[in-house]
Amino acid sequence: MSLSPPMLATLQTTSTLPDAATLAPMSHALIVLPAGEEVPADCPERPLLLATLARRRIDAEELASEALSANTAGGGLRVWLMVDATKSTFENHALLREGLAILLDEEPAAIDVLVAAGAASTDWMAGLSAYVALANGAPLPNRKHKDDAPTPLATLRLHGVAALPEQARGLAEGNHLARSLTVLPPNELTPAAYRARIATLAQELGWELEEFDLARLREMGAGAFVSVAQGSEATDAAIVRVSLIPPNAKGRVALVGKGICFDTGGHNLKSADSMIGMHEDMAGSAAVLGILVAATRLALPLRIDAWLALASNDISPRASRQGDVVTALDGTTIEIVHTDAEGRMVLADTLALAGRDEPDLMVDFGTLTYTMIQALGCRYSGVFASSDALGALAVQAGSASGERVCTFPMDADYEDALDSTVADICQCSLDDDAPDHIHVARFLKRFVGELSWLHVDLSAASCEDGLGAIGTDQTGFGVAWGVQLLQDWAATK
Repeated sequence: MSLSPPMLATLQTTSTLPDAATLAPMSHALIVLPAGEEVPADCPERPLLLATLARRRIDAEELASEALSANTAGGGLRVWLMVDATKSTFENHALLREGLAILLDEEPAAIDVLVAAGAASTDWMAGLSAYVALANGAPLPNRKHKDDAPTPLATLRLHGVAALPEQARGLAEGNHLARSLTVLPPNELTPAAYRARIATLAQELGWELEEFDLARLREMGAGAFVSVAQGSEATDAAIVRVSLIPPNAKGRVALVGKGICFDTGGHNLKSADSMIGMHEDMAGSAAVLGILVAATRLALPLRIDAWLALASNDISPRASRQGDVVTALDGTTIEIVHTDAEGRMVLADTLALAGRDEPDLMVDFGTLTYTMIQALGCRYSGVFASSDALGALAVQAGSASGERVCTFPMDADYEDALDSTVADICQCSLDDDAPDHIHVARFLKRFVGELSWLHVDLSAASCEDGLGAIGTDQTGFGVAWGVQLLQDWAATK
């Protein structure tokens, strides 16, 4: 399977709204209205909507919380809903996903989206609708022969919109790439296969590429990363850097992603039920790649270096053990306490390596801790920030993008739990009640120094039945948030 950017639906726009007679008889149409107590006079297919509301005994204002569908006399399918500027992006995304799911369930070749905003601006309504439709219209890889391959959405026509919502297309492409990678089975997305796919992407999109393979990392002294990778039979682990370098960049950003292609837990072997889904432990690296794709499409005025820590956490006679002491790239000695806390080890050396370029901002992404899931569930992700202002920017980006985040503390006294008698720091604590999500942030901060930095613990990388705009269990969380964050941050430069 190629890692080329997914074939999303072709996006077309027209500034006028069609009437019922000009839509194809068997067409699938989503009619997006502004929130209100009444059905607007210019609402497309208004008589059918009013009749359906009357039959269902539903007030028009309820379309802001539940999509309504009906069949036309010609066999077409119509869905109406109301987006509300006073509601959060997340809420509007979720409603649009509900409405579009009714249409996409029939696997149409094309969907018409009619944006009827009256005197209000249609741009934001069209942008939300296009993102949700494009992201969900392209199926993810599937190896199940029992089911026919789902038909991808080929054409998305936006009516009542003057310009193409380029932001929506870029975000949808990045999100779909992240989810497509995350869903792949571990025998298909090994570190070596992942590296080959990234190289193809770099060539197609004009990124600069550099690989730090295991032999090179050993020579450099990246003992934290090597302690994880050395347990694998294959020596295909690597830190891969891909860079988007636009002319006249406003600043330099480093994005760091955890890419553990499968996590057995090492000698502290996971139980069978805990090992299910551990091919998704590379979701952080997938989110970083998705952000880079979207940033490329949107021509963000930033130099972005994406650093991907790719390895597998296998068990073997060569795998690290509890009590081992290793030396990280920056000279820090680390006592290994639990071999299933491997993500922070590969990130430690990757952060130290990325920090050598002294970026203006560094952001790392990873599926790091179960305690973050216990704290937030899978509907938010947790963020740690090197300053209150940066933390506020992260929360703002979550609200605007529909990928919600919550900030957590990481005061210095939390690090007392990581004191070691034989090394500079323990990798983690074995206390069952320990706030491991905070401890990992304190651990990683050592390898960041005084750089402006955000750490994202992706508790929302997977959410059963989807989340916000996205209808699959794999959410691609971080792509939309990351792009919004970079745009907001660049605006402050």
